[in-house]
Amino acid sequence: MSAVAILRSGLLLRARRLIAPVRVAICLRPQSDRKRLMSSTDLLQIILASRPDGRPAPANFRLERAPLPTPGEGEVLLKVLYLSLDPYMRGRMSAAKSYAAPTEIGAVMEGGTVAEVLESRHPGFAAGDIVLSFSGWQSHALAKGDQLRKLDPAAAPVTTALGVLGMPGFTAYAGLLTIGQPKKGETVVVAAASGPVGSAVGQIARIKGARAVGIAGGPEKCAVVRDTFGFDAVIDHKAPDFAAQLAAACPDGIDVYFENVGGKVWDAVFPLLNTFARIPVCGLVSQYNASGDFEGPDMLPVLMRQVLSKSLLIRGFIQREFAAQRPDFEREMAAWIASGAVKYKEDIVEGLDQAPDAFIRLLEGGNFGKLIVKL
Repeated sequence: MSAVAILRSGLLLRARRLIAPVRVAICLRPQSDRKRLMSSTDLLQIILASRPDGRPAPANFRLERAPLPTPGEGEVLLKVLYLSLDPYMRGRMSAAKSYAAPTEIGAVMEGGTVAEVLESRHPGFAAGDIVLSFSGWQSHALAKGDQLRKLDPAAAPVTTALGVLGMPGFTAYAGLLTIGQPKKGETVVVAAASGPVGSAVGQIARIKGARAVGIAGGPEKCAVVRDTFGFDAVIDHKAPDFAAQLAAACPDGIDVYFENVGGKVWDAVFPLLNTFARIPVCGLVSQYNASGDFEGPDMLPVLMRQVLSKSLLIRGFIQREFAAQRPDFEREMAAWIASGAVKYKEDIVEGLDQAPDAFIRLLEGGNFGKLIVKL
């Protein structure tokens, strides 16, 4: 059965009642100010004003107005409804060489979005359609029709296209199953386990018969990882004896470590890796705000010796490398959500003007679930 068929069958609608995603609204600006700010028909954009040195600051962003554009042939005019905030955006703010070109100074911050079609000059779209786009941090945008994907609001909450049924969910699915390849009875460890990628990794690992150990920050997040996402064990990385607790939770060592944090979490995981352990690397969020040389001794010789002696597999990846697996992901993830095997959590922030502060909070672990801005 296709993902669409599963969704339309009504199973996911039933799952929506079971999941009950938490939506957190943060209002740093008075509501009257926000209504005034958003009442104009002008386009509102958040621009990269300067490149951060270390931790991003509000001064690195600038809110600007511009006239609404007019769609040309084959284009549509979109009104952005939801903006996804993700750690990879920190890399786009830097001029350092990476897998993607940096955002230019004065350009709109990049990001995935869910949007409504206001005006269409493309035969495949009509006003009122809801689409998945890559419109960035702005209230309206032009897009070519062949770059959009229609969403069915009756099949699933449209925000899931930015989270569990979107890029974060696919990152977890492809990285874990293609590189991690968890086997029944093995131990899978993942950090940021309350986030959209980490929570999916642990739940998929359990579906495949592995034991899931999550790492999260603070009692509230740890409780959700254990009680809502169903991990077998969860460790608070803020605990003074974090490394000892992790070792106790992994008495048979670690077979798969899904790396998305780095730093002290990696330091605690590294000695516990078993022979033939697999380490998919999708992020290093603890290092994204670092500038200059890293402090401490050079651990590369120790790492390489263990890679050799334990036959470790360490592979970095970008989710688009596995695009051919997307249909399988959509079908399987839809079924898992419908059955209740996979649950998710959303952290919703109100107002485009709140995006910079929310993004800074994300990089410091302040989000609780998939971070999304509602415009």
